[in-house]
Amino acid sequence: MLEPLLKPQSVAVLGASRSPGKVGHEVLANLIQGGFEGKIYPINPGADEILGRTCYPDISSIGEPVDLCLVALPVAKVETAVKEALAARVGAMVILTAGFKEVGEDGADLEARIADLCRKHRVRLMGPNSVGLINAHHALNATFAPVMPPSGGISVISQSGALCVAILDWAASQGIGLGTTVSFGNKADLNEVDFLEALAEDENTRVITGYLESIDDGERFLAAAQEAADIKPVVILKVGVTAAGAKAASSHTGSLAGADIAYWAAFKRAGVIRAESFESLFDYAQAFAMQPLPQGRRLGVITNAGGPGIMAADAAEGSGLELASPDAATQEALRAVLPAEAAVGNPVDVIGDADPDRYLAAFHTIQASDFCDAVLLIATPQNMTRPVELAHKLAEAHDGKKPLVAAFLGGDEVEEARRVLTSLNIPSYSSPERAVRALRGMVDYAAWRDRPPRVVTRFPVNRRRVERVIRWHRRMKLSQIGEVEGKEILRAYDFTIPRGRLVETSSQAVEAANQIGYPVVMKIVSPDIIHKSDVGGVRLNLATAEQVRDAFDLLMLRSKRSLPDARVRGAYVESMGRRGREVILGMTRDPQFGPMLMFGLGGIFVEVMKDVTFHLAPITAEEAMQMLRATRSYALLTGVRGESAVDLEAIAGGLQRISQLSTDYPEIVELDLNPFIVGQVGGESYVADARMALAPQEVDE
Repeated sequence: MLEPLLKPQSVAVLGASRSPGKVGHEVLANLIQGGFEGKIYPINPGADEILGRTCYPDISSIGEPVDLCLVALPVAKVETAVKEALAARVGAMVILTAGFKEVGEDGADLEARIADLCRKHRVRLMGPNSVGLINAHHALNATFAPVMPPSGGISVISQSGALCVAILDWAASQGIGLGTTVSFGNKADLNEVDFLEALAEDENTRVITGYLESIDDGERFLAAAQEAADIKPVVILKVGVTAAGAKAASSHTGSLAGADIAYWAAFKRAGVIRAESFESLFDYAQAFAMQPLPQGRRLGVITNAGGPGIMAADAAEGSGLELASPDAATQEALRAVLPAEAAVGNPVDVIGDADPDRYLAAFHTIQASDFCDAVLLIATPQNMTRPVELAHKLAEAHDGKKPLVAAFLGGDEVEEARRVLTSLNIPSYSSPERAVRALRGMVDYAAWRDRPPRVVTRFPVNRRRVERVIRWHRRMKLSQIGEVEGKEILRAYDFTIPRGRLVETSSQAVEAANQIGYPVVMKIVSPDIIHKSDVGGVRLNLATAEQVRDAFDLLMLRSKRSLPDARVRGAYVESMGRRGREVILGMTRDPQFGPMLMFGLGGIFVEVMKDVTFHLAPITAEEAMQMLRATRSYALLTGVRGESAVDLEAIAGGLQRISQLSTDYPEIVELDLNPFIVGQVGGESYVADARMALAPQEVDE
């Protein structure tokens, strides 16, 4: 579909210039100097030839269709030029010119008109405000960037032109090969999804990397990213999330979730490795492009110094990798080739006077052993190390069955060795921590690739009950669904709800308590009071009729004093449930990716420590359990210091039911079950309090 753009047989440059330094000159020069073997057509009515190539006064003068049209004209001339190019039946178009929607409303209108023109002619448009594109395997450099990196298996998509140029320069300086590199600019037509789909099918691309500032269609991005990740690794550096995440949220879930959380959850679902920085983007990319995926998370470390070995061990443990101990046979084999003072555990310390041959003897032994799934070799530049020789021998010795990464520590003494390693497809890092981080990315991706099929359980529910509640709130123009009706919805989804009743007078409260059975809890009910405890709107352990009557009067008085204009419907009298572990289950609907589920322990764990985890709905039973395990306080649920374990399946089941509710009813935008009381295995788990929020109703004009 994007063949005319990514693999053109002919290229026209509208705005080709004789003046070095101008975009139209530089992009033409890059096309020629890059060795593009197709036809190149400079378009300039004021020149006969540029850089030895015959010029044409306009694109129609060429006399035959052109695959790719590059527009490097002043913004005022772009629209006319686009119309002429479309009339000449170009296959694809790249607008390098800036000055469109990034500068204001007029520019946005111009950009929209041009995009519409291209769509009408079924011509794909990249840009405007683009640096262009490179396909190193096609000898195509259609950019005005100053460097052309060597060809390789890493392809790059970038929303930022400046960063795209920086990537090209960095790759060239490190000798790292790139495949296809695109700077798609303002995304008037083609965007990150289109290039994910194209590069997923590109046989020359081993790993897709990207720099993104925004994602236009979250659902389409998720589908494309997952399809791509099923074929090859996808590594994305996503920035610009804090402003998008700023919103007024009334629920705990909404206040704890932001755009950044949503992207983490989305990338996890799609199998995308998220880079934390520009540095880590290519740390991951090198590992994926150069090495096989690990079969597990066990790491073997070889070092010639104790300190860096400890650094690697700390980094491995902190990232969830396992530093397994070599088996007895492996240790014996290591003792046979290493000095007596060498350490044959993990890390394997070949000691400071190790030369390349000693390193290689240890590496051969570790590589052949089954105790680890990946190897990290650390070298500090001693007089005996001979880093360049070590690099060559290491690459020659690697059998390619398990991933090997290197951390050659130092500066000038190891710089050439790092280049050698890179040229021989051994990822090289400046620190053990960076090497471990790259391996952890590989482990995570390998685990995602081996994931079982996603089977989402569908529970039998009473949809009529839910729809009745939502219709009533819409009719009353209420956006907040309080505890009473919220529990009615949850009851329809088979949550256990204590017996309760809405009352309007103290006498009704006593009557309800007598029917329910003591002790009871009483809570204020008002659409204007979201967090009841903030106004003293909750009374617990009411054991007598007198206490119930007094509690009702007190709640009414407190609400009047705190919020005199609040609409008070009465109080909710409910059976006092059994004690258990308090957790919070929640959902907030992200505008890009849809419903995000939240889990955390209650009390200080959510209020102060913010120990919560998020996952995109819908979720499977295993993903629900993963949410539990992802919290730092998970151990409290499994039982510590004499405490009994709680019913984890009840929590996981609750998360799955919320998942179904949120996908069944997109008008529910926020939801909190706080607290959800969990008992011991086989005991009772129930919803103690709940609230929901509906999306604003559309107003007919």
